[in-house]
Amino acid sequence: MLQNTMNQLITGDCLEVLKKLPSESVDLIYIDPPFFSNRTYEIVWGDKGEIRSFEDRFSGGMDHYIGWLKDRVEEMYRILKPTGSIFLHCDWHANAHIKVYIMEKIFGANNFRNEVIWYYRRWTNVSKQFQNMHDTIFWYSKTSNYTFNRNGFTPSESQLKKFQKGWDQNVVKDSQGNKITQYIIYNREKFEQNCKPKEGARLVYRETDALKVAPPDVLEISVLNSQSEERIGYPTQKPEELLHRLIYTASNEGDTVLDCFLGGGTTIAVADKLNRNWIGIDQSTQAINVTQMRLNLQQGKILGKSTDMFAKPFTTLLYRYDREKLFNQNPFEFETWIIEQFGGIPNKKQRGDSGIDGFTKEKQPIQVKQSENIGRNVIDNFLSAIQRFDKAGFEKNKAEKQAIGYIIAFSFGKGAIQEVARLKNHENVIIKLVEVGEILPLSQKPNLSIEIKDLGTQKDKRAIEFTATAQSEYGVAFFSWDFNYQNSVFQPEILRDTFGKQTYEFGAGEHQIAVKVFDNEGLESLEILKLKINGVVEVK
Repeated sequence: MLQNTMNQLITGDCLEVLKKLPSESVDLIYIDPPFFSNRTYEIVWGDKGEIRSFEDRFSGGMDHYIGWLKDRVEEMYRILKPTGSIFLHCDWHANAHIKVYIMEKIFGANNFRNEVIWYYRRWTNVSKQFQNMHDTIFWYSKTSNYTFNRNGFTPSESQLKKFQKGWDQNVVKDSQGNKITQYIIYNREKFEQNCKPKEGARLVYRETDALKVAPPDVLEISVLNSQSEERIGYPTQKPEELLHRLIYTASNEGDTVLDCFLGGGTTIAVADKLNRNWIGIDQSTQAINVTQMRLNLQQGKILGKSTDMFAKPFTTLLYRYDREKLFNQNPFEFETWIIEQFGGIPNKKQRGDSGIDGFTKEKQPIQVKQSENIGRNVIDNFLSAIQRFDKAGFEKNKAEKQAIGYIIAFSFGKGAIQEVARLKNHENVIIKLVEVGEILPLSQKPNLSIEIKDLGTQKDKRAIEFTATAQSEYGVAFFSWDFNYQNSVFQPEILRDTFGKQTYEFGAGEHQIAVKVFDNEGLESLEILKLKINGVVEVK
């Protein structure tokens, strides 16, 4: 079972990850699973995880696809709270099958709330049939007790002023053509306190909150055009406005939102903006990396630093991890994270913990050493700390020939290994040594280099061509570029570049350019280039 799942990006098959999530732990689920079109253009990122998922769901016909999706929705039903809801996004290829064979069977007809239509306009070809310009979003709740915030419409400024004032005033004509002052009253108390109606005025009471009119089940929201600032290079990317409507309607601040077909990360980005907790899952490491970058840009939180004091921290779980990055991570953050990956419970106290950083579920102490070649002295100190901390627990585990504790480190020296063996053989004391690489797979980050080519001056600007080259045993996924790198904060102007070549124009002066590369296992490297432009181009 995964611990502390809130605000995590998790790489993996969503079925396997969902099985590890606690029952009734999520308030809202939005999923946009691959449509039943069996088109290769659905392979967006092109990494092994995405291709594996594509082949899995389309290895058979419609029955296979429905079975594939149904297995996952059943797990979603389990982890959904009794007050929770699910939005399932689909299109004409399989929406009837999904409603009848998945949603009705799992959630029940009584818990069907709406068939929401997302209507969008787009350029089309000449055709002998009506053009497909909508998707279907099925909304089901788990029970009849569910969250529904009637967000209605977004009022204009003038409308908002009227509602806040409590009433509106205009002139109308009666059946005889006489002019009458009409007051439309939204708040009786405000009206009676602050307004003296003209004699003969007509009073119209509308005391239901006009800002909370239930929205229609047809949402007319444009698809993202190629120039949209939201664009991140994901062809089926959904507009943030669509997710905002759904998440706002069916959840509250502090609730947990799940999207286990993450794609371009729009659900998570919007949930984060709306102050919801969230869980994002995808088999594609590129989807996870792009979402991580998107969140970092949105929060202003790059390289562990945040410019938004309210931004919520999050963690990213990958197939492989950069050994060097973990080795240099903030010590307390690393302790907490690696203990959770081990399946333990971290000790939240940073001081006065007697050298005990956490516990297994069986209450055995855990100590974390963010270093290599751990020596015998660490064993001696840990043994003393356990005896001081819980003498009874120590004696019980010793008598039952169970481990009295665990030490997690990157590697252990000969002295530590020999002392652990001596304690077991001569004193019946078992201490388990666990290397970080046994808990999760470690690897080396990609090698990265940049070359430049001066293209000369164009309209008082110097055009520079940059070529990034990277090597990784797992294959290079994409590059990201920041042409104004400042204060160790990476804010890419180009989020996803699959070729590693960009041209940019600079004015005279000094400039810092940074490029990141991500490989197909999610590992990354950063390279920084300093240029001085003053008639000539100098690499500093």
